[in-house]
Amino acid sequence: MIGLLQRVTTAKVRVAGETVGSIGTGLLVLIGMERGDGKAEADRLLERLLNYRVFPDCDGKMNNALRDIQGDLMLVSQFTLAADTAKGNRPSFTPALSPEEAGPLFAYLLERAQAVYGKVESGRFGADMQVSLINDGPVTFTLRVPPTPRP
Repeated sequence: MIGLLQRVTTAKVRVAGETVGSIGTGLLVLIGMERGDGKAEADRLLERLLNYRVFPDCDGKMNNALRDIQGDLMLVSQFTLAADTAKGNRPSFTPALSPEEAGPLFAYLLERAQAVYGKVESGRFGADMQVSLINDGPVTFTLRVPPTPRP
């Protein structure tokens, strides 16, 4: 599972002209799901997102996590993050989890985030979304939790 996290001062997701999610200071995280991803990967990624130190302390060093600053979290599904771009001029989506599997897994991740953190907004899975943000820094990181081999 892939999380492209961006430290933001504000972010908003619109679908068909309607705002479906909006946050202030915190993290906007685009979520890509790969074949083999499941609840264990979602749980681990969420743990990392909440505890990844990307916010400045009083000395300006990135020593604070989202939990430390009580910032907002916005999760947005992003199918294209799981693309294979290694060769050619067109991405391959073979590594991506199918929408039939990814939808329920994204719903699980969102539900868990709301249960353990609470200050969570989201986009709408599978929708054509317009995402706007003010990236703070800019600070952007990719976190990846590789799929666990299953028998």
